[in-house]
Amino acid sequence: MLLVMDIGNTNITIGTYKGKELIGSWRMTTKLQRTSDEYGLFICNLLKHRDIEISDIKDVIISSVVPNIMYSFVNAIKKYFKTEPLIIGPGIKTGIKINTENPKEVGADRIVDIVAAYELYGGPAIVIDFGTATTYDVVTEDGSFIAAITSPGIKISANALWQGAAKLPEIEIKKPQSILARDTITSMQAGLVYGYIGQVEYIIKKIKEELDLPGIKVISTGGLAKIIFDETDSIEINNPMLTLEGLRIIYEKNT
Repeated sequence: MLLVMDIGNTNITIGTYKGKELIGSWRMTTKLQRTSDEYGLFICNLLKHRDIEISDIKDVIISSVVPNIMYSFVNAIKKYFKTEPLIIGPGIKTGIKINTENPKEVGADRIVDIVAAYELYGGPAIVIDFGTATTYDVVTEDGSFIAAITSPGIKISANALWQGAAKLPEIEIKKPQSILARDTITSMQAGLVYGYIGQVEYIIKKIKEELDLPGIKVISTGGLAKIIFDETDSIEINNPMLTLEGLRIIYEKNT
């Protein structure tokens, strides 16, 4: 079995594959400082909860945008799974040509998402990942990664709202029944969610205008993607497991 791990700024997403089948997936918080033993034991307990034996894990692949936890994390994999993890970075085969100004600046998570979207749905495509930041990445029909847009994530926008205004409370991010709010909480929810939907639709519209690529698909992923996906016709496909699928695909290309 294959263990896939995506280390983001907010969460670490973990999945196990038996061939092409996703057997289980979990999330853990990134920001807590942990030792290699804490990482190792936590991951082992997640697997055992799904009746997956540690000895069944034969290979591990990791993408990460958080360098300062990688030493402990990689040591945990080596110690508890007795294997050297494959880490997304220079020299890894992806099948994607990165045609940006500085390919080395492109985050591993963006590459993994682009690989998954291109392999599963083809190009041209716009891939949107609703994470800590919201990223918009463009892949062409021939598999070239040509453009990237980054905006504050919806949680960052929410945090700025209640941290910057003393009398505004921390709220749940969800769409209210009406944009015509009648109290403080729903007024904040309306501004956040409807405002973010508008931002997403406008960015997609401008990308399509400038590229003029007929038939371009729009694919979303990420923890809060469904909130936006359910409220707009601008996104055709939402795949919450896109990043894990990308890790599996890249692993297969490198073995």
